Parts: sequence; structure tokens; C-alpha cells
Amino acid sequence: MENLRIDISNVYGFIPEEEILSLSQKTRKASQALENKTGKGDDFVGWVTLPSSIAEADLKDIEQTASRLRKEIDILVVIGIGGSYLGTRAVAEALSHTFLHLKKKTENPLILFAGQNIGEDYLNEMLEILEDKRFGIAVISKSGTTTEPAIAFRILKERLEAKTGKKKARELIISITDATRGALRTLAIQEGYKTFVIPDDVGGRYSVLTPVGLVPLAIGGFDIRALVAGAQAMEKRTLSDVPQAENPAALYAASRFLLYLSGKKIELLANFENKLHYLAEWWKQLYGESEGKEGRGIFPASVDFTADLHSMGQYIQEGERSLMETVISVKEPQTLLRIPEDQDNFDKLNYLSGKRLDAVNKMAELGTMLAHVDGGVPNIRIELPKLNEYYLGQLMYFFEKACGISGYLLDVNPFDQPGVEAYKKNMFALLEKPGFEEQSRKMKERLSSH
Repeated sequence: MENLRIDISNVYGFIPEEEILSLSQKTRKASQALENKTGKGDDFVGWVTLPSSIAEADLKDIEQTASRLRKEIDILVVIGIGGSYLGTRAVAEALSHTFLHLKKKTENPLILFAGQNIGEDYLNEMLEILEDKRFGIAVISKSGTTTEPAIAFRILKERLEAKTGKKKARELIISITDATRGALRTLAIQEGYKTFVIPDDVGGRYSVLTPVGLVPLAIGGFDIRALVAGAQAMEKRTLSDVPQAENPAALYAASRFLLYLSGKKIELLANFENKLHYLAEWWKQLYGESEGKEGRGIFPASVDFTADLHSMGQYIQEGERSLMETVISVKEPQTLLRIPEDQDNFDKLNYLSGKRLDAVNKMAELGTMLAHVDGGVPNIRIELPKLNEYYLGQLMYFFEKACGISGYLLDVNPFDQPGVEAYKKNMFALLEKPGFEEQSRKMKERLSSH
């Protein structure tokens, strides 16, 4: 079976190959710290061995719950924010029919997402859609008190209970939360919700292979065993005793770290497959929250090609030379479509007649990468043989392991996010939440002085 491949040859014109290879001791040391739990944030590295430690009993429990829910609902609303929803959405969007929402009949429940924003119109419009649909809820939160998902759950739970009655609603709500504590755990015990546990040693952005991702994906009909198997294969390929030249996570971490030191402060994750848009959103949280602290870190951004070549392409080609680029390429599409011959040939495209659309896409990809390198933007290419659960499992674990190594190369804790709390404290003060009276007073004085 083929594996994910990484090509860093387009970095060598900016960072010599020998310089990248000279980091092998540092990347091995960082990887060992992750595996041995001896680095910064060592109490949140449970994800490192997660693929190989998922129990068969746990997978069966998830699959049985998913099988029951699929028979009873048309829509699953996943309530969560950040890592509590982005991994699920990345996989679901990548593997679903692009126009699934327009199909008259679907085999599995459609997955919708709530609690990732506080938009009143968004949630009202969702409630309108759910009015005549059979729906269930998967609510994901370690604490149960995170503002955005807690508000969404309160509203959606009330609507579900009104629609089906409290007794039936309890059967249609899945809670994914802390093992022993927190508001959601307390409510789940009180109401008798089917509950799955978020491991204490796995943070949200590394949690897609826990029940956080596996439960909703299984309900949506995706092959979670293949997802786990792909991650297991990548776990073996990225162990600390695998030489850096053969270790994709170590190569990626070393290349981008040295590019960062050379002045490439912004990394664009580019794809030539529109289904990977939310994979990039997941990747941005993973790297942004893990690296961006203590005045350090590469700023993660993303682009969807070829569409964004007609909007961002000019800046990428000729703007400030602070960019590096990582390109995700899918070797073989799931379907086949050829360009037809046209007798009039007004568009002058008959030279492409008979070619697969993907062949044109691949030449656009190659031409773009060469143009960007010539324009001063180094790029790294990651190739997936196909877009399926197995290779997404490989890709996501690869990015996680590389992110942990990158954080240690930067000498930051890649498993905390202290900066996220700043907006919350201000919001709570402005909302006059109990316990924030002093902050509220100071905030009001500050605003009144403007």
C-alpha cells in the first residue's frame, strides 16, 4: 500500500540540503521528548501514542452507538469549537459529496456544526432547517461551560426536547466530555446521556482520533477504523528512531524551522482539491495555537488553488518575501472526467480535448510551484495517494507529530494556549458575568474614555 510522501526539493534553493539534514539530532531529541513525555507540556502528549493504543472495545462501543443513531436521525448537529469540531469537519468535508446538502436522499445523517460561533442568524437558520428533520446532538466540551458551545447546546437541547419529548431527547444526545468533572459531565449523569470520554492528556487540537472526532464521524457513516489505521501507520513512520531523511514529520519540521529562521514568517497551506478547505482550517488551529507564543512562531494561512491564484496569486508571486508554502496534492481523484472536443473551438481549448480534468489540475499545480519558487517562495509538497479515511489518518497524524517537533525546535510549549483567554476575560467583563465585577468596572471606564 502506498503512503503519504513529502518532497522538500524546492526548499534547497533557499536552505541547503545538508543544513536541513544537520538538524537530525535536534529533531530526534524533540521527537524523543514527545514520546518519553519529557518536554514542555508533557502532561498533554497522550495523542503521540494514541493511534496504537485505541482499544477494540472502544471502537466497537462507538460503532454500536453510531449504528443506533443512524437509524433514528437525518441530521447530526455537532456542538463544539476549535479542536472540538475542526478535525471532524476536516474529515467530513474532505470525504463527502461536495453537493451532499442538495441530494434528495442520503444514506447517512448529514453533519451540521454549531457552537463554533455566536451568530444569531446562523443558529436561527439552523433551527429552521431542523424543524421538520429528525436530528440528534453530539455535544463536545471538557468543561461544559465554554461560552459558544454552551449557548448552542442550551438552545438546541431545548428545541430537541420540545420536538421529541425529554425522554426521547436523552436518547438522541451524545455527550463527549471529561471523565469525572465539569458541568457537561454532571448534566450527562443527571440526564442519562450516552457519554464518551475526552482523555485528560489530549488537548482539543490534537483530539481528532479520540471520541471527539471518531464518534461524530462514525455516526456520519465514515470508516473510523481506516482513519485510525492510517494514523497507526504514520505513528510508526515518525518514531524518533526513524532517520530524519526517512521521517516525514522530522523533515517537515526541520525544513519549515530553518525557513522561519531565514525570514519566512508566514506559511501558506495550499491545496488543489477544494475538498481540503477545512483540513486547512484544522491545520491553522493546530499550528497557530501550538507555535504562536512568546513572540515566536510561523503565522499559518491557507489558500485554495486554483481559485485563490486569481485573488492572492499576485501577492504570493511578487509581494513581501516573507512567505513559504506547503502544497497538499492528491495523486488520484475518486472519479474521472475528460474534456470534450468542440467543433467550433471558440475557446481555443481543443488542444486539451480528451485529457482528464485532473491532468490539467496537476499541470496547474506544477506550474504554480515552479513560478512561486522562481518568485522567492520556497515550497514543500505533500502527496496523498488518494483522498480517503486511511490517507487522511496518515496526513493528520503527520501534521500533529511535526507540530510537536516544531514547537520544541522553537523552544515553546506546543500544548497550551494562554493567549486564547484574553478575549474571554474581556467578553465576560462586558457581559457582567458574576465574578468579573472589578474587570467590568475597569472595562467600562476604559471604553468611556474613548
